Amino acid sequence: MRASFTQLYVHYVWATWDRLPIITPDIQKQLYGAIIRESEQIKCTVIAIGGIEDHVHLLTGFPPTISISELVKQIKGSSSHFITHEINPSEFFKWQGNYGAFTVSHDAIDNVANYIRNQPIHHNQKSIIPTWELTPK
Repeated sequence: MRASFTQLYVHYVWATWDRLPIITPDIQKQLYGAIIRESEQIKCTVIAIGGIEDHVHLLTGFPPTISISELVKQIKGSSSHFITHEINPSEFFKWQGNYGAFTVSHDAIDNVANYIRNQPIHHNQKSIIPTWELTPK
């Protein structure tokens, strides 16, 4: 019998506590690295990561062995722990409890990934997609 085949892609977005601008340039690269490491630990394939000072976008391929809510819980928890215990123990850092998750078709991966990678440009030019930013329309 053939092995199971899945092709699952999800775009996630979550924000800092009260949308505080606490993802500063000095921690952003390390934060993204922690998110990528945890994603890979739970067998997700990171396709794109990006954001600005108050939120993060992540696009992954993921296995059917983990739920979206468990995946987000793991990634947010481990990245927050990393920042507050290893990078900036004396500084406030916390994620909001909520998140957005959007399924992505295989054909749309490049467009979504480009949107995620170019977050600063989209926010500066006000060319954001409100639903994907968890903002009112």
